[in-house]
Amino acid sequence: MKTYFNFQLTGKKLFPLWAIYYLFIIVPYVIFLLTIRSHQAADQHLSTALFAVVFGLVIIIIVLIWDMYFVKTILQNTQLNGTNLQCNYSFGEFLGVVALGIFLTIITIGIYAPWFVKNMQRFFIDNTSYKEKKFAFQGKGGKLFVILLLTLFIPMVIVIIVMAKVFGTHLNDQPILIQIIKNVIIYIILIPYIYYIYKWMFDITYKGYHFKWHTKFWPSIGKITLEMVLSIITLGFYAPLAYVRLYKYFLEKTKSETEGTPKILFNFAIDQKKDYLFILVQTLLTVITLGIYFPWYFCKVSQRILEKTSMEKIA
Repeated sequence: MKTYFNFQLTGKKLFPLWAIYYLFIIVPYVIFLLTIRSHQAADQHLSTALFAVVFGLVIIIIVLIWDMYFVKTILQNTQLNGTNLQCNYSFGEFLGVVALGIFLTIITIGIYAPWFVKNMQRFFIDNTSYKEKKFAFQGKGGKLFVILLLTLFIPMVIVIIVMAKVFGTHLNDQPILIQIIKNVIIYIILIPYIYYIYKWMFDITYKGYHFKWHTKFWPSIGKITLEMVLSIITLGFYAPLAYVRLYKYFLEKTKSETEGTPKILFNFAIDQKKDYLFILVQTLLTVITLGIYFPWYFCKVSQRILEKTSMEKIA
């Protein structure tokens, strides 16, 4: 028997939280970019760099705190079979994880970052429950470190070195065509990173069930590449359809096949034309309102996606 998800949050309820993000993160970030550009004199380089570091840390802390309330709001408005998920954590607990993570990441010159990310992911998942039973995140920081090293850091270093040799050291001064080619190459290089990061994130247990992606590398990479390329060559107009197609593809490969428990499968009832047009309209409304419409976009799209998402237990 299939059970369905639902999403109760409305744009009106989410807007105050989004307004805080808009005013205290997006607006200061734009001002920051304008300020950096205005500091061109050589004797201002040190002060500019120091300002950038301090500003960056402040923004990171604000974003993380905002994320806590955003994630909590989203989870508590998500339903399965008429029952809401519950979040059982406090601001003090979250602040402790963030403070320690930022401190250790700084003193290790970024090496601790994967373990910081793992602790954040575990904090949110381990403190989320359904019918008074908690979820548990099984991802490891060491595995994330290897993923970041092999699929992000090393490939990006190689790409930068090769591009510098081919196009010269002043990449930003190259014609727009070369800039586009450079960006496309970077997007393609990032595909394995995207795949492995999401695969790492979906490793969760609940009441003896173990949910994770049951995927193969090359078919998954091919699927992501196809959808990404179609989105690029259509200047983003295909992106809403790419989103729902990738969601369906990977959702239906997310399952629990733990020995001794019933198999659990997920499904998404896609309607490509209607889903595409619905998300496209919501996206355009967000763009023409300079992001102000985002809470309504997020809630309406989330509700449409979740109410067509089902879970089935097979004995």
